[in-house]
Amino acid sequence: MNIKKIAVFTSGGDSPGMNTCLRSIVRCALSYGCEAVGIMRGYEGMIHGEFVPLTARSVSNIMQRGGTILKTARSKSFFTQEGMEQAFGNLKKNGIDGIIGIGGDGTFKGAVEFNKLNKIPFIGIPGTIDNDLSGTDYTIGFDTALNTIIDAVDKLKDTAASHDRIFFVEVMGRDSGCLALYAGIACGAEEILLPEEKTDIDKLVNKLKDSLHRRKTSSIVMVAEGDDGGGAYKIAQEVKKKFDYDIRVTVLGHIQRGGNPSAKDRIMATRFGAVAVEALLNGETNKMTGWNGHEVTLVDLRKAVKQENPLDKNLLRYKEFLSL
Repeated sequence: MNIKKIAVFTSGGDSPGMNTCLRSIVRCALSYGCEAVGIMRGYEGMIHGEFVPLTARSVSNIMQRGGTILKTARSKSFFTQEGMEQAFGNLKKNGIDGIIGIGGDGTFKGAVEFNKLNKIPFIGIPGTIDNDLSGTDYTIGFDTALNTIIDAVDKLKDTAASHDRIFFVEVMGRDSGCLALYAGIACGAEEILLPEEKTDIDKLVNKLKDSLHRRKTSSIVMVAEGDDGGGAYKIAQEVKKKFDYDIRVTVLGHIQRGGNPSAKDRIMATRFGAVAVEALLNGETNKMTGWNGHEVTLVDLRKAVKQENPLDKNLLRYKEFLSL
């Protein structure tokens, strides 16, 4: 298929670096003589025909900005046959020859289903702070979100040490504890609670008491929001019943999604964008760009959404002794 017009959209939760990636896609496409079109609000915009032409100037001065200038939305209607048919009609009406979607698991599951009804080539780019997609070491936004958490927890540790407090810090991660694990290791957390592991309140209490006996008067407990203990507030309440100490809870929330992308996210996003365009031009479809060491690879989209992305076994092992 001769690719002359490429559409790009962002979908799902926003992540720092999406704008950087968009800039790379547009300018790479133009350098190959292709037209670039942006679809506003992800799959919702595809259904409602929200297509905008993109030029080199359209993406000027955006690479340092968090969020996404194309906006994003989660679309339930896209997963209906009527929604997909309407989206396909709008793509044909606008002369789209290839699509690049920047998003996470839900975005790519939608693409896999969509491709069963049409043959427009699709390349996915992993953009999610959760870092929970198989086939890539890192996703766009993960490094920035991680550094945002580390900066916040470093500040909390100052207060924890000054007042002899234990802080329970809840970070994003409904299904994956990747952010919590990496942040907990980087911040020297006393304990890290993850969706992938069962939470033992008694074990946690004993560990905190043991730290106190070792003259460690302040501690950080990192909690992924999807932990089976019910989140930081509930776990802290259970601990308080068994351990009379000054305990506070901080939920970082959506602050983790925002902010200027880190250098790592900007470079990775730029490379992903260029590789995605070249993949379309080389006849590839149903692939996702992946970061493997220092190289960008192409991963089968169906494998990316079907396979689990296990946590680093070494980090899981290290967290048991690093807080001693």
